[in-house]
Parts: sequence; C-alpha cells; structure tokens
Amino acid sequence: MKLSAFKFDLPSSHIALRPTENRDESRLMVIHKDTGEIEHKIFKDIVDYFDEGDMMVINNTKVFPARLYGNKEKTGAKIEVFLLRELNKEMKLWDVLVDPARKIRVGNKLYFGEGELVAEVIDNTTSRGRTIRFLFDGDETDFYKMIDRLGETPLPKRIERAAEPEDRERFQTIYAEHVGAVAAPTAGLHFTQQVMKRLEIKGIDIDPITLHVGLGTFRPVDVEDLTKHKMDSENYIVPESTADRVNRALDEKRRVVSVGTTVMRTLESSVSASGRLKANEGWTDKFIFPQYDFKICNALVTNFHLPESTLLMMAAAFGGYDLIMDAYQTAIKEKYRFFTYGDAMLII
Repeated sequence: MKLSAFKFDLPSSHIALRPTENRDESRLMVIHKDTGEIEHKIFKDIVDYFDEGDMMVINNTKVFPARLYGNKEKTGAKIEVFLLRELNKEMKLWDVLVDPARKIRVGNKLYFGEGELVAEVIDNTTSRGRTIRFLFDGDETDFYKMIDRLGETPLPKRIERAAEPEDRERFQTIYAEHVGAVAAPTAGLHFTQQVMKRLEIKGIDIDPITLHVGLGTFRPVDVEDLTKHKMDSENYIVPESTADRVNRALDEKRRVVSVGTTVMRTLESSVSASGRLKANEGWTDKFIFPQYDFKICNALVTNFHLPESTLLMMAAAFGGYDLIMDAYQTAIKEKYRFFTYGDAMLII
C-alpha cells in the first residue's frame, strides 16, 4: 500500500492534550470485523466483550523521564537532550537526540541540574542524534534516581504543552514495571485496578510481555512505498509463562487480545514455524501494514492514531483497511479524542 492511503484531515482540536479525569472513563469504539458494526461505549465496558479463558497480553514497560534540560559548557547555552536508549550500562553510553543540534559538537560537555550530572558528547549519529557518555560514578540505581529527579516526562511533541507533575503518573500504565521506554504503550493507559479486577473475576488471563517503546513509534513515514520504510528497533521480552498461556488459549480457540500495537509487534516477532508463540527476547524492527496475516491475536485494543502513522497502518492491517478508515471518519464526526491521551478502540 501507499503512504497517501493513510492520509486524512484531523482537526487539531481532536488531539487530546490531557487524559480524562478517570482512566477507564475514556470513550471506547468497538469494531466488529465480521459484521462491520460499530458501537460507542465507555472503556470500562470492555469487560463485557470477553469470557472465561480468554487471554489479554499487556506491555509492562515503564516510561522514564527521558527529556533533560541543561547547559553547554563555557557558553551556558540552554540545550535539550532526549534519552533514546542505553548503549552500554558500564560506560553509561546513551543514544540521544539534542536540540539545538547545531550547537552540540563532539567533545562538548553538557551540565544538568546544578552541575550534579555531566555528560560528554562522543559521537554524531544523525543530524540531531548524538552518542553521549555520562560522567557518573554511582551504580545504576543511583543513576536512574538522578535521571528521575532531573528529567521531565517525555510527552510527545504533538501534545503542545509542557509536562506537568500529574503526567508522571498518567503517562504510565498502572502495571508498568520494567524501566526502559521513552513513550507510553498508550492502549494500556485506560486500564484501572477496578477494570483489571473485574477481568480477573470473570476468568480472563492477563499476562505481560515487555517492549521498551522508542521514539520510532512516532517517527514519520517519509516514503510513499511502504515496503521501503524501515522501523527503528526496539528491545522486547516474551516470558515463557506468557507464551504458554497464549498457546493454550489458541489451542482452546479462546480469544487472545493484544493490548496495544507494541504488544502486537512483539507477539508477531516471536512466532514459531508452527504458528505458535515462543518465549524470546531480542530486538524487533517489524513493520506491519496491510495486507498482513496475523498469527497470534484475534482482538486488538488501541488508541486513535495520527494520519500516516505506522500505528494507524497496523490497526488497518488488523481490522481491514476500509473498515478502519471509515471508523476513523466516524470518530472525527463523533468527536473522539485522538493520540496518546485520547480514546480507545477495540477491534474484535
């Protein structure tokens, strides 16, 4: 398919700048693939669509405050450093984006806080990309405590406001556990302890994978021919216990639900030759767009995504291009809220 097939007019007023007051009271559009029926619900109603023995897979990655503001040595020029991924724990090497990039050169030292944290630029990677080394003598726990204190919640640029204290909690799923993401797995943001408990009481298994979401999630596609687009790699883990439960659900012809596109990418990156999920860990740059033959999940929870985004493309691959693009027009007409803090869609 072509990039232009995923272009649509999205009024800026439809992009949610803040989350709903209660996580599980965001809106939920339910799309039935077999009939094309569209229902308008509240997220907490999601429990009604699943039965005992069904399986939900969640992403338990944890977002860290990846946006740092500091100063350049000597000149004191203000700079922004966005931490993308740790390259070497012992040496504290990081792949980062810097702004303004023209002022940041190899050899420069960068100071954060009151000089409590210092980094040295050691390489250029892309026009805005750099490799930096933090000059920090403490252990990994102390280092992340420092980042947690000095860093800012990494809201996407399309949320056009500064991060606020409340974002520390709301830009995180309630089941976040393993630190490593610079963006939230947004489908999971709607879940509350009450919804999780109701699912558990109903007999629905909920098991995790981990995929540390990177900024590549939001990187624009700049080629018309989608086969030529290259996704950024992201680190993932599929535990053996999750693989076992998913495979049992498949064997029993139960529903397997992917909570988010990050989960879907992970599961589809870990399929065995026999079409079953295998325990695995590594890096994935899998790009899913129509037409794609999904091997594991038969239901998907996802948010409403921006035009021409890879996340929209995956949703269209799963739900069917025509049905999903029609649903998006319905969402605009019905004033659904889009993007990270927006409303949810369940495709079954």
